[in-house]
Amino acid sequence: METKMSFRLPLILATVLAAWSAAASGETIKIGVTPGPHAQIFEAVKPIAAKQGLDIQLIEFSDYVVPNAALDAGEIQANSFQNQPYLDNQKADRGYKIEAVGLTVNFPIGVYSKKHKAFADIPEGGKVSIPNDPTNGGRVLLLLRDKGAIKLKDGTGFKPTVLDITENPKKLKFIEVDAAQAPRALDDVDAAAINTNYATQAGLDPVKDPILREDPKGPYVNLIAIRTVDKDKPWVKILVDSYHTAEVKEFVLTKFKGAVLPSW
Repeated sequence: METKMSFRLPLILATVLAAWSAAASGETIKIGVTPGPHAQIFEAVKPIAAKQGLDIQLIEFSDYVVPNAALDAGEIQANSFQNQPYLDNQKADRGYKIEAVGLTVNFPIGVYSKKHKAFADIPEGGKVSIPNDPTNGGRVLLLLRDKGAIKLKDGTGFKPTVLDITENPKKLKFIEVDAAQAPRALDDVDAAAINTNYATQAGLDPVKDPILREDPKGPYVNLIAIRTVDKDKPWVKILVDSYHTAEVKEFVLTKFKGAVLPSW
């Protein structure tokens, strides 16, 4: 009896110590996401990260402004909702000390209409809503330029505004709205440019429904952002590596059927 007990005790202690060690090495981080694809993709990332001791808690934000403010303030440890031009603009305007650590997915922006089957059918003086932030509004204007609907000043880069329009043959009237409210504008305008995450929330199909759709190539790949002071912390690599897996890529391709494209 004594021999059995003396043999079991080290095993029990070893098991307890191993469990304690695993718990001690684990870490919990909060990640800001927008509802829809970003949140859904991170739900697929969570169990992968958990296997490496990283517990992810998702915090959903309904707009594109608050997630960076919350990250810079340390209220969350990372966010996943934006592309590099948008991040660069936010940093320049607000002085945020945050940076990208990994690419995620691309959401080709689309122009939708309840009134017209083709963009060419929009009448002279028709109303077109575009997001009111410089990056997403600018990318819509670039899309319209590339499709021949308008012309822009040379050298406007990735953030042209309506003031940079040099030719507007149809005299289209551009209505700037908050990106999250773009689906609601559909009833009041001839066409509305809507980001993919808000389009899917509104029941739109980002592949079949747009009357114009952005080329999936370009600078508008989304990313994971963190505070600069955290860039060397071990959890950052676990987070990015967990996202950049074959399992997550397969989830994106299967779940979104071309509306969202893996970019790693």
